[in-house]
Amino acid sequence: MSHPGRLEGKVAIVTGGGLGLGEGIVRKFVHEGARVLIFDIHKANGEKVAASLDPKAVKAYEGDVTKTSDWEAAVKHALDAFGKLDIVVNNAGVVHNAQASDTVPLEEYERIMKINVSPLYHSAKAVRPVFQKAGGGVFVNVSSISAPRPRPNLVWYAGSKGAVSAVTKGLAAEFAKENVRVNAICPVAAATGMLASVLGGTDTEEGRAGLIKGIPLGRTATPQDIGNAAAFLASDEASLITGIELYVDGGRSLQ
Repeated sequence: MSHPGRLEGKVAIVTGGGLGLGEGIVRKFVHEGARVLIFDIHKANGEKVAASLDPKAVKAYEGDVTKTSDWEAAVKHALDAFGKLDIVVNNAGVVHNAQASDTVPLEEYERIMKINVSPLYHSAKAVRPVFQKAGGGVFVNVSSISAPRPRPNLVWYAGSKGAVSAVTKGLAAEFAKENVRVNAICPVAAATGMLASVLGGTDTEEGRAGLIKGIPLGRTATPQDIGNAAAFLASDEASLITGIELYVDGGRSLQ
C-alpha cells in the first residue's frame, strides 16, 4: 500500500525554485505530494523545472522577490492555480565574492542586503493575510551556516543571513498566535552556481578540497539535503517546531 507524501494536499510558493537549492526544494515538495508555484526572476529556469515535473502540480511565475507587488501577484497566481496556500519558502538569495570586507563594492553590499533580507518583509506583508484567513501556515527561510558562524571574507553575506535568522525568530514569536510557524535552514556551502563566489571567484578542485576539509562529514550540501530539511519543517511532523535554525552543515559549525 502506498503511503501519502508528507506534504500531500499542501500548496507552496518556492522562491528561486528554478535552480540550485531551490530546484531541490521544489522536486522534494512535489515528490511529497505538494503543488508548487516556482517564483523566480529567471523565467526560463522556472519553466524548465516546471516542465520536467507534473504540469498539474507545478506552475512557474516570473517575478522579483524584492517587490511587494510581485509577491501579491505570486500569491494570487498560487491561489488561482491551486485554490489555497499553505507554505512559503524564501530561498532566493545571492552571495558576493569572498574578499576582504572593506573591498566589497557598495553596490554589491546593497544588492546582497536587498535580495537576501527584504523578501522576508515583502512575503510577510503579502502572505500573512492569506494565512490568517486559512487559520495557519508555514514559512521556511533559507539562511546559512555563516549566520551563526561567520568567517572572514564573506562578512556581508553572513550579515545578511544573520538578519534572515533574526527575522525568522522574531516573526515566529509574533505569528505563533495565528498558528503560523516560521523556521530557518542554515546550509553549509553547496555545489551550486554560487560556489565559485564562496571560493573567491573561481571554482577549483583545490578550493573545494580546502572547503571540505572544514566540514567534518566530508562533503558540501546538495539540493536534496536542503529539500529534505525544508520538507520536514513544512510538514505537519514539525507542527510544534517554530523559530529554529536547522543546521544542515555536515558539522561545519563545530569547527
